[in-house]
Amino acid sequence: MNITLIEPASSDWHVFSDFPLPRLGLPIVSAILKNEGHNTRIFCEDLSPIDWDFVFSSDLVGISTITSTAPRAYKIASTIKERGIPVVIGGPHATFRPEEALTCGHYVIHQEGEETIKELVSALSNGCNLSDIQGLSYIEDGQFRHNPKRQLLKDLDNIPFPDIQAISGYEKMPIIPITTSRGCPFNCSFCSVTPMFGKGYRMKSIESVISEIEWRKPNSIFFYDDNFTASPERTKRFLEELARKDLSPKNWTAQTRIDIAKDKELLTLMKKTNCFFVYIGFESVNPGSLKEYRKGQTIDEIKEGIEALHKSGIRIHGMFVLGSDEDKVKTIRETGEFAKGYKIDTVQFLILTPLPGTKTFDDFDKAGRIFTYDWSLYDGMHCVYEPKNMTPYQLQLGNIKALRKFYSFRSVIKLILKLKFLNALFRYYGRRLSRKWEKKHKETLKRLKAFSIELAKKKERFFKKF
Repeated sequence: MNITLIEPASSDWHVFSDFPLPRLGLPIVSAILKNEGHNTRIFCEDLSPIDWDFVFSSDLVGISTITSTAPRAYKIASTIKERGIPVVIGGPHATFRPEEALTCGHYVIHQEGEETIKELVSALSNGCNLSDIQGLSYIEDGQFRHNPKRQLLKDLDNIPFPDIQAISGYEKMPIIPITTSRGCPFNCSFCSVTPMFGKGYRMKSIESVISEIEWRKPNSIFFYDDNFTASPERTKRFLEELARKDLSPKNWTAQTRIDIAKDKELLTLMKKTNCFFVYIGFESVNPGSLKEYRKGQTIDEIKEGIEALHKSGIRIHGMFVLGSDEDKVKTIRETGEFAKGYKIDTVQFLILTPLPGTKTFDDFDKAGRIFTYDWSLYDGMHCVYEPKNMTPYQLQLGNIKALRKFYSFRSVIKLILKLKFLNALFRYYGRRLSRKWEKKHKETLKRLKAFSIELAKKKERFFKKF
């Protein structure tokens, strides 16, 4: 078969739009299908445009989507489906909204798709029955069919290295993504990682990861793990081997938790192997919010961790989630002041987003608090629900103001005067990006303000009845 795989672009510009980094699901699928004798090509729209002539000559098309890219994914799927070409949709959003996805595609693959896609392509090639393929949904005789769930993969070393070379325009990628594990041992209420990949933390062998790095010889690596240091001892062994074999890239970045700062040996190895930035979900400086999010960390641990990381010479990209039921307008201001006061290098102030599959979505949906199901707005930059202690507009505006203050022109000048030129560049770039988003969404903000005013009036009329 000639098979095209597509990762749709976000319908809106976002903070990482200027640094396109394809997810690894489709490159892994491509490697598997090539091993089965099929021809594949991948289009990541954030990296290069789709070659529609190539797509329309395909025997099968696979599309992977997260929630914010779902509208674009559905549009692409419908266009291809009209041509009579079978369409498979996978990824987190399709996993948790399979019947929605099936209105635009022919098949939905749930959770991990490595085995399911192999069996589906084989069945379609040989005209076999689909009912025995675990982890698959489809429509048969006008009815939705959801086959039994497939067990998650036990041995990640059996997965071939991602076929990054199959991505159209892959040579433009300044950073090579590599994954060493799947899942996260934690279970934050707003995060879809655990619902998607299970409660366990599954790791590739150190030998397998080292082999991939030896093969790719990347200058810059982003470790795509949801929690790169979830097993600190294993991470240390990996970094020691990386250093021993002289395979350290010029720089690497990863997502992790603040508790790594308690392990001085780990921080030393991270710096020794050229760790440039760590992406840390601090989430909140409100103890009540941390408890609501099930974060399992304290404000003191955050403070101490920031200081330890900076002493080790490791930069921090801090991520905060604003808008919990414990948050008030002043919480947003306090969060921005905290980020500036503790000199976090770069930040993202994200609005709590009820992603399908999460506890947050289930709770908000059941309570009728979600006011839009326009999935393109589910990107962490838009308020899509009714906060408990403020209006949607107050939350949205608070987020914008926090970004303005952190990435102020004054903060850039201060860093330049301190001769911290690289940090000044980061701050300047963050300022440019946040201003760009704000300018683009002026009309959206006006509509949200009008909606919030009307919402407040309705609530006032409701309470006057009692």
